[in-house]
Amino acid sequence: MSFGIEAADYYVPGLYLEIKDLAEKRGIEPAKLEKGLGLHKMGLPDVHEDAATFAAEALLKLIKNYNINPKDIARVYLGTESAVDAAKPTASYAVQMVEKVLESEFGIRSFKNCDVLDMTFACVGAVDALHNALDYVRVNPEKKAVVIASDYAKYELASSGEYTQGGGAVALLVSAKPDLLEIENNWGVASESVFDFFKPRRQYNKADLVTAPENYPDQIEVFTDEPVFDGQYSNQCYQDRIREAYHHYKEITGQEKPYENWKYIIFHLPYAFHGKRVFTEIYSLENGLSYETTEEQKAVAKSEDYLQLIHDKIEKTQWASSQIGNMYTASVFMAFLSALQTSFNENEDLTGKEIGFVGYGSGSKSKVFAGTISNQWRKVVEKWNLFENLDNRTSIDFETYEKLHRKQLKQSVNPQYKGFGLVSIEAENPVLNGARYYSCQR
Repeated sequence: MSFGIEAADYYVPGLYLEIKDLAEKRGIEPAKLEKGLGLHKMGLPDVHEDAATFAAEALLKLIKNYNINPKDIARVYLGTESAVDAAKPTASYAVQMVEKVLESEFGIRSFKNCDVLDMTFACVGAVDALHNALDYVRVNPEKKAVVIASDYAKYELASSGEYTQGGGAVALLVSAKPDLLEIENNWGVASESVFDFFKPRRQYNKADLVTAPENYPDQIEVFTDEPVFDGQYSNQCYQDRIREAYHHYKEITGQEKPYENWKYIIFHLPYAFHGKRVFTEIYSLENGLSYETTEEQKAVAKSEDYLQLIHDKIEKTQWASSQIGNMYTASVFMAFLSALQTSFNENEDLTGKEIGFVGYGSGSKSKVFAGTISNQWRKVVEKWNLFENLDNRTSIDFETYEKLHRKQLKQSVNPQYKGFGLVSIEAENPVLNGARYYSCQR
């Protein structure tokens, strides 16, 4: 019996900022971001959107497009580092929203007997969710599970991470009927606790906060979406963990050069060109090339054989990321969708082709695994229309972007928006203070 991904769908917010507009305002040469990092557009949530609405949109699309009965879903596991609550899983908000829309067809609380959970390990959290979902359906082959990756990558204004921002969600149906991708049960894993990128509770003195209520403690902890990070160190941690996880995968499978068997190499992409940049070390080690000096690294990256590898195995995985930006947990799966959508559009037959995945999450952990494309893959991909949907988003100007970032806008930027949205956050009732209420307009 085989296991893997039966179907997949996605949601990308309908607003974007041109990267060249951001570059010009920040005094950066646009070519540095566009040609150097592969960035062209930055996907942005509207006022009413967050990781919960992204997840709900992707889940509902998955159910509707593939005619899934929600009562057949035994688990919904959400990978995210943009949780809207520190206790209640963001997945529960998403499931509740979708249940409301499905009431007329499936009755109230159609997910009543479904296990709902968040998983967090920075950008690799949804890979963890997939790993767990696969373990579950292997033990319970009559069951189905849904994995959702949903995030908003937000950095401080004018920071070195600002131009990599993005957001959205990908939803995967995991079952014993892998019509899209059959996933082998071999997982290369590497982890080490580091502080390359993290989102701590930051402390402030109550005396310094003029409007702090009297009953607050002297030391007040505040959580923000923007991370603390060291870009150079994080790149090194990424490279170290994927090298270790890749070699662990080699040990498990006994393969000499696994990447040579992979039609596509799917990376977590903090920015579009990141995967092809960091893979040079593994490529050098696999081919006995020297990689000790900067000059040697550049020589490998510019070599004819490596450029051919990028063209054949990596380039198509980057295209969606260039138009969206970093999606944190959803980034690796959007790279997968990007590659398959491109092959579909080019009428290329992927049946039986092996796909390699290289996931990474700061903090830090990497997982490397692989799967084989099913002969039914085209029936799944034909519903995506990924690049057409990316072309139909709404461009915003830089001033609107900064207001959205600072949360200075009260009304949605797109008045024609139809879908899930945050309606209000309770501020009066002390036993419901902070409760988030959502609705759906369709």
